[in-house]
Amino acid sequence: MYALILLAIALAPGAAIGVYIYLKDHHEREPIGLLMRAFLFGVLSVVVTLFLSGIIDQFVKIDESSLTEQAVHAFIIVALVEEFSKFIFVRGILYRSNHFNEPFDGIVYSVMVSMGFATLENVLYAFNGGLGTAIMRMFTAVPAHATFAVLMGFYLGKAKFEHKKGYYAFHALGVATLFHGAYDYCLFVAWVPGIVLGALASLVIGLWLSKKAIRIHQLASPFKNSGADIPQDSQS
Repeated sequence: MYALILLAIALAPGAAIGVYIYLKDHHEREPIGLLMRAFLFGVLSVVVTLFLSGIIDQFVKIDESSLTEQAVHAFIIVALVEEFSKFIFVRGILYRSNHFNEPFDGIVYSVMVSMGFATLENVLYAFNGGLGTAIMRMFTAVPAHATFAVLMGFYLGKAKFEHKKGYYAFHALGVATLFHGAYDYCLFVAWVPGIVLGALASLVIGLWLSKKAIRIHQLASPFKNSGADIPQDSQS
């Protein structure tokens, strides 16, 4: 019974965030089957991450007491590798879908892939660390992954629909890596007094920017005020 409760708590935040983003797609929602594929791509991105990290670990050793080396650890070995592993599925596969037909879809697909990644990671952490770890990550790590994804998806949406400005794809990977790295770095060097608050600040800022990004792409939809609109209440 305990294992089932732990599993449910580990799965809940990823599922809840996925549903939330799906409901925010007001004008032309994506096929459920394709969203499930995106989620599974996120699960596969964990495999990619483990593969790349395994190679890097053979050549790079980190001194955990070094602030500089922990920065390399946080921003490159963890953040860049994880975000790249998710990015290749969004940009390489989902970006090309005919269903990716409005800027907001960049956010939808990026979040679904990220929630696949975060959910599997969360299950592994929960069964290793227990109930306390699962509850803590429900309100921290999983929402953080969602903000990285929204910011990535925001720029992928711009890349596809603003006169095909492909360089925004580099912005997508860069901004997700930046926020992910900042969040992790503050946790990796937690022995520095007060620096853990930096992780909280990164999460709060990421949530604020994500809310703005969602609103901007909702308003940018070519389906806005058309027959394709999905009725929503006025407070959405």
